[in-house]
Amino acid sequence: MGAHPPTMNAGKAAGDPGSPGGGQSPGGLQAGLKNRHLSMIAIGGVIGAGLFVGSGAGIAAAGPGILISYALTGLLVVLVMRMLGEMAAASPTSGSFSAYADRALGRWAGFTIGWLYWFFWSVVLAVEATAAAGILTGWVPAVPQWAWALLVMMVLTGTNLISVGSFGEFEFWFAGIKVVAIVVFIVVGALAIFGLPPGDHAVGLANLTGHGGFLPNGPGAILSGMLLVVFSFMGSEIVTLAASESPNPVQAVRKAVNSVIWRIALFYLGSIAVIVTLLPWDDPALDKSPYVAVLKSLDIPAAGTVMDVVVLTAVLSCLNSGLYTASRMAFSLGERGDAPKSFARVNKGGVPATAIWASVAFGFVATIFSYTSKDTVFEFLLNSSGAVALFVWLVICFSQLRMRKVIERDMPERLTVRMWLYPYLTYATIALILFVVGYMFYNPDGRKQMVLSVVAAAVVLVVGLVLDRRRRAAGGAGAVDGGPEGQADVRKDSLTRS
Repeated sequence: MGAHPPTMNAGKAAGDPGSPGGGQSPGGLQAGLKNRHLSMIAIGGVIGAGLFVGSGAGIAAAGPGILISYALTGLLVVLVMRMLGEMAAASPTSGSFSAYADRALGRWAGFTIGWLYWFFWSVVLAVEATAAAGILTGWVPAVPQWAWALLVMMVLTGTNLISVGSFGEFEFWFAGIKVVAIVVFIVVGALAIFGLPPGDHAVGLANLTGHGGFLPNGPGAILSGMLLVVFSFMGSEIVTLAASESPNPVQAVRKAVNSVIWRIALFYLGSIAVIVTLLPWDDPALDKSPYVAVLKSLDIPAAGTVMDVVVLTAVLSCLNSGLYTASRMAFSLGERGDAPKSFARVNKGGVPATAIWASVAFGFVATIFSYTSKDTVFEFLLNSSGAVALFVWLVICFSQLRMRKVIERDMPERLTVRMWLYPYLTYATIALILFVVGYMFYNPDGRKQMVLSVVAAAVVLVVGLVLDRRRRAAGGAGAVDGGPEGQADVRKDSLTRS
């Protein structure tokens, strides 16, 4: 790091996305996302398929104490989103935290975290396509599973290629179904807890304190539970990327950041509380799908089919938003000279078609590996991308520490979202994330994932440093001094348009 914080021009650019009614985002991206799209993206972004299916593993590990695991992880996400929101409200950009890291910490940081994030979501495409294909094959066995995976991926690729508005419309309805499903589940479950229909007697708190107590596997299980649930929160940050393609990104970011607390409290803590209250934590039925188990225990007709529809919707939503997110990160990397220039080109619809196809291609190859080499290549891809969420959160924290000074100095009027108790709470958040990282190295179940993720990060970092050194040696237009004071126009423009 240099001795002085980076500079940030407070001037406005043509097509300013921060101006109400702005029709175009930086780099030619179209401001085609409406307020209702962004609102639902923000709400639905925290509801992934992992909540409906993967929560069973967390409950098995920590018992009712999984609520503490979710609460601690949710607190971590709230704090990180507050920091990201502070930077995004001051300077909306399609590169989000990667662009801020580039400017605040150095080009190596933006390059590394940007490509790791792209890698993560490209692998997610394969995971979600495979999951969707599994559900659809169960309904229509005559169609091979690989064909369903291909069909799903191609359909959502088409919606992303048409326009950002079509992506937003699909995501609006996908997220809407998820939100309605969770709210109905919580309402029905709450009624049953108090002995109202569809329950036949009040359950009370017996399942929270019985069967070995609230922490049947000991306090250490809370940390094990955190490792199992921490990655289900990945996606909360998508709205800060999408906001740059809306008429009023600052307002969208501010609204999303301010609502993240109640979204996590309602959708995660609320629904998990219903599950562990209505059923004993060690009920074998919770292993496969806790939500289906609860609905079946209440004699809800066709509970399995209903939840299959909801899970399929969640999977398609994650696939849709994952493709969008990966392509926009690739677009931003292309704009900054850290990816092929073709990634930064947009088609007539104002979407980065090459970046979309590149992300789909990687995702589809990974999908093939999920069928042909599930226990080798695909498992390696999953493990080597598994800790990216923690890396992203760390980078956001360190970037905010420096960018806060820049915003206060160069554009204090844009500090419309403030991190609480800066810088002390930022340091506390860094300490908590590092604690989780350390525990992953210590925990046998998380060690392989963390080691491979660190190796992947190291490889990307080395590539970034080598490319940056070559650029500086060549003295090209994209050369920078390697530190936060670098003045490359693309980097500066990507952070000063707001």
